[in-house]
Formats: sequence, structure tokens, C-alpha cells
Amino acid sequence: MNSRQARSSTRLSSFMTELSEAGLEVEQVALEAARDGWDSKVEYFLAQVGFSVGLGNVWRFPYLCHQNGGGAFILLYVLLMGLVGVPLFFLELAAGQRIRQGSIGVWRHISPKLVGIGYSSCVVCFFVALYYNVIIGWSIFYLGSSFQYPLPWENCPTEGNDTVKECAASSPTAYFWYRKALDITDSIDETGELNPIITGCLLAAWVIVCLAMYKGIKSTGKVMYFSSVFPYVVLLCFLIRGVTLDGASEGIKFMFYPRLEIWADVQVWRQAATQVFFALGLGFGSVIAYSSYNPRNNNCHRDAFTVSGVNFMTSVLATLVVFAVLGFRAKTIATECVKRSVKMICECLILKHIIMPEVPYMYIFQKRYDVYLLEDELKQGVEGTGLAFIAFTEAMTLFPGSPFWSALFFLMLLNLGLSTMFGTMAGILTPLTDTFKTLRNHKLLFTACSCVVGFLIGLTFTQRCGNYFVTMFDDYSATLPLIIVVIFQTISVAWVYGADRFLEDLKRMLDRPVPVVYKYLWKYVCPAAMLGLLGASLLKMILERPTYTAWNREKASKENLPYPDWALAVLSALIIVAFLPVPIGYIHFLLLERLGQSPADAEAGYVPCATTDIDLTPLGTLPPSGDDPNSFPPLLHENHGSRLQNGHIEHFESSNEL
Repeated sequence: MNSRQARSSTRLSSFMTELSEAGLEVEQVALEAARDGWDSKVEYFLAQVGFSVGLGNVWRFPYLCHQNGGGAFILLYVLLMGLVGVPLFFLELAAGQRIRQGSIGVWRHISPKLVGIGYSSCVVCFFVALYYNVIIGWSIFYLGSSFQYPLPWENCPTEGNDTVKECAASSPTAYFWYRKALDITDSIDETGELNPIITGCLLAAWVIVCLAMYKGIKSTGKVMYFSSVFPYVVLLCFLIRGVTLDGASEGIKFMFYPRLEIWADVQVWRQAATQVFFALGLGFGSVIAYSSYNPRNNNCHRDAFTVSGVNFMTSVLATLVVFAVLGFRAKTIATECVKRSVKMICECLILKHIIMPEVPYMYIFQKRYDVYLLEDELKQGVEGTGLAFIAFTEAMTLFPGSPFWSALFFLMLLNLGLSTMFGTMAGILTPLTDTFKTLRNHKLLFTACSCVVGFLIGLTFTQRCGNYFVTMFDDYSATLPLIIVVIFQTISVAWVYGADRFLEDLKRMLDRPVPVVYKYLWKYVCPAAMLGLLGASLLKMILERPTYTAWNREKASKENLPYPDWALAVLSALIIVAFLPVPIGYIHFLLLERLGQSPADAEAGYVPCATTDIDLTPLGTLPPSGDDPNSFPPLLHENHGSRLQNGHIEHFESSNEL
């Protein structure tokens, strides 16, 4: 052996010893500071279901079915769920479970150039949390108002001997929502003072979230046993009660009657894809965060189908409930209208001394008119707050024991909102505490401060015009940024890292082969579908000036108004700010690379879960095996390796010279 070979052998031996010592030290640090994992698979499953099943399943999906072909829309939804939704959901589950970090760490490991994807997910989660907790605050207000008999929105209030004009011109439920609950202004330009009652309800909502999140998933997992299960109990109770109501069958038939010609409308495809997208919570980082607490051998492929299936069945169940109740409401309104009309006709005939027609003829007239009015009522589809706080509340006033059903309904909305809110907050807290050691060491303080900041900024939504800002954030702060985030996620896995390599990683992780069809879905179908959705959404924004629905006090009715220029600037800023971390992360990587510095984050000392999994060392800290000094973990090939220095993981370049 010559001197060069001897020096190379000595260097290799020293190198392997150092890596071995580093690996032991990393594992020791990981075990000492391990973060919590799920106590059981049930907690994890309920958390994923609770996050994906939210308010949109109750008040958005039924409306879309109603407006877009009924049964035909459901078939289209199932098609897109299978081709796009489930594959992307499985991708996020698998990435989080394989790498065991939040969204920031996952995309940094796959490609440091795309670390901005994780930060962008955090920004979108923060935007959504701001207005979503306001909706939870509204549910708390209505829940508290339900413990009265009669319900405060059952009858119009009076001023002296006269009924309030605004209520008489609309309806008791609409008046209570717009005037008593929101005290809303006529437009977004009129700000108005803070609504003290809604502000108090918002504070209560943030306190609940903070208490549920203060111990991370250890506390959140326990809350999920109630918040995720209780809505199903309520939905089943409403379904049993609803199908026994007069008019329920007409409502359900109207709902599910398929109109296949609607498939020719591009906007219907856009709405179906958007609903699939948001129903599964893609791009938020919450799915990745929850999955990262799993043991690495968990069958996430089965979870993807199970959670998606439960989500879809919940939407169908909610649709049955909503249209059974709305069918009853429409039948009641139509019947009362027919009775008044028949009475007026009879009075006119008597006054003119005209012989009354036989009863069968009047009965046939009444039935035909009744059917016509019933269909007319059902065609007036409502969604969102209009469904939950106006149409559904009006229907419940017709129930015997209406306060009980009202309290049950708004308690269900409260739990649906909270379970989704917990996942949204996990999409913020988990990746940031995984990435920054300072935040990880002060997790409780960071959680409390996040809730305080969320409440303070959320005061914007408790102004008298706050409902208009909720609509703006709901329509624009998440949709486009999340679509872009998911496009980058899919491309980074399927093309940057490689779909074949990812499938091979999953095969080793799950100890079973993954169907090769995912390779083609991730590489071609999903990116094409998401690009099409992005293009359709952008075209709609460009070709049609964005509008919002305002309440006109004088007319006592809703009207569509265009957003003023300053509001367009705000919503544009929301979209830009949410997407901005992606190009910033890429530019930051290029600058570090040009300066000859490591792109690794010095704070990125990832801490694995304290699960029963025997392999507690994360992929980013695994040293090479003793048999092959060049055998690094699959998801770290492009990072070449790592060594422990000053308590942190630092990357190094492997030398070709031995």
C-alpha cells in the first residue's frame, strides 16, 4: 500500500468514526428532547377527519350541489376526488410521515430551493385562522342566544305598536342576523365601531383554541374525541328528525335529481375542483403536521382513502340534512302562501256573488300552485352564513322545541369550526417550532402569543363592516395561494425529487409496494388539473370585477356591490403576501449558494416524535451505514451528508479524494 492509499485509508477511518460519534450524539439529543406523538391511532384519525370535515361540508357542498346539477355534481366531485384529491392527500400524508417534520422542514429536505412552500403554507394558515375564528365567534353568539323561548329570531321586534320596518320588509331571521348580531353597515366603505358582543365571542373562541393547543397534540388529541365525533351525532339526529317532516322528500328529490348537461360548463368543473381542494385541506400544511407525529410504519395509504371517504360521506350526509330541513321550510312557506291566495280568491268570488267551484277543483288548483311555489322556494339556494344563520335558523323556528334544536345545531357548528381551527393552528405552530429552536424551547409562550396576535388582528372582523372582510379573506386570501402551493408541492416531489424515488421510499417505509399509478397521477394528471384550476380562477378574477354581497338597510335586502379600489388593493396584497415566500426562499438559496454558504437553516435541528417507533432518528440526521460510507438516506442525497457541530446539524460536501 503506497503512502497516498495509506493517507486515504486513515482519512476514511477518521471520517467514519466522526460520523458514528455524531450519529450517536444526534440520537441522544433526539431522545432527550423528543416531541410528543399521538397516544393512539384513533386520536390521529379523528384529528385528520376533524380538520378536513369543516363548515364547508355543511354550508358550501349542499349549495354547490343545488346550483350545479344535483346528482351530476356529486358524480363530478367523486371523479375529481379520485383523480386529484386522494393522490395529493396521500402525497402530503406520506411526506409528513416519512420526513417527520412540519411543512417547512419537509420541503426543505426535498429541495432547499423550495423551502418557501412551507412558509407560504404558514402564511395562508394564519390568514384563514384570523377569519375562521370569527365564524366560530358567531356560532358562540347564536349558541348563547338559543337558550331562550321563543327564540329571539322567531318574531319581528316592535317599536311602539308597529313592527320594525326593516324586519317586516325582510324576515325575522334575516333581521336578527344583519341587525342584532352584526349590526352591519350598508357597504365595506362604512367601517363603524367595534361590535362589543361579537368581540367578546371572538375572545372566547381564541381562549378555547389556546387552551386546546397549549400542550400541542397531547391536549388537542383528547379534545378531538368530542369535537370530531359530536357533529356526527347531531347530523344523525337532524336527519332522523328531518326525514319525518312534511316536504323533506321533495327537498331531497330536488337536491339529487341529476342534470348531466351541467358538465359542459367549465365553471362547474372549477367549483367542483375547488371544493375537493378545500375539503381535504390540501396545501395548508396541517395534513403534513398531523402526519409527522405518526410512527414511520403507519399505513398512510389506507388513511388517505379512509379520511377522504369519511369526508365525502359527511358532505352527503350534511346535504341530506340540509335539504330535508329546507324542503320542510319551503313546503311550509308555500303552503301558507297558497292558503292566503285561496282565501283571497274565495273572498273575491263571494263579494262578486260568483258561485264557488266544486271542492275538487279548488283542491287541484291548490296542489298545483303548492308544487310550483315549493320548487320556486327550493331554487333560491343559499350558502355560507346565509344558510347557517338565516335559512336553517328560520326552519328550526318551525320545529317543536325549537330552542333545543337550535342549541344542538350551533353547538355542532362550533365543534366543526374548532376541529378545523385546531388543524389550521397546527399548520402554523408545528413547522415553526420544528424549524426554530427558540420557539421550540418556548412552545407554550409561542402558542399563547400567536393566539393573542390572532385576536388583536381579528378585531378587524368585529367592526360593523367586519362581515365584508370575512367574505374577502374567505374568497381571496387562501384560494389562489394554496393552488400555487400545491402545484409546487406536486412538482417538487414528482419532478425535482422524482416520483420513482419517492415511491421507492414509500415502499421501504410501508413495507409494501405502492401502486405505480400514483407516479403518473403526480407527474401529469394532478399538475395539469391544478394548473387548469389556477387558470380558470385567474380568468374569473380578471374578466369579472370582484364583488361582495352587502345588506341595504333601507331596502331590507341583499345586493351585490363591486369592491372599491382600496379593497381590491387589499385582496391583491393578501394574494401576493401569501405567495411571496416561495420566490423569496428560492432567491435566498441562490444567494447563499453564490456566497458559498450552506443553505441549511442553523435552527433546523429537527426533533422526532416520541412514538413507539424504534427508529427515532429523523432522515435528516441519519449517518451513513457502516457498510457503505456513501449510503445516505434517500431524501438527503442532494444534501450529501451532515455532521454535528455546536449542537446543530451542519451539512458538508463529500470529498472525492480519499
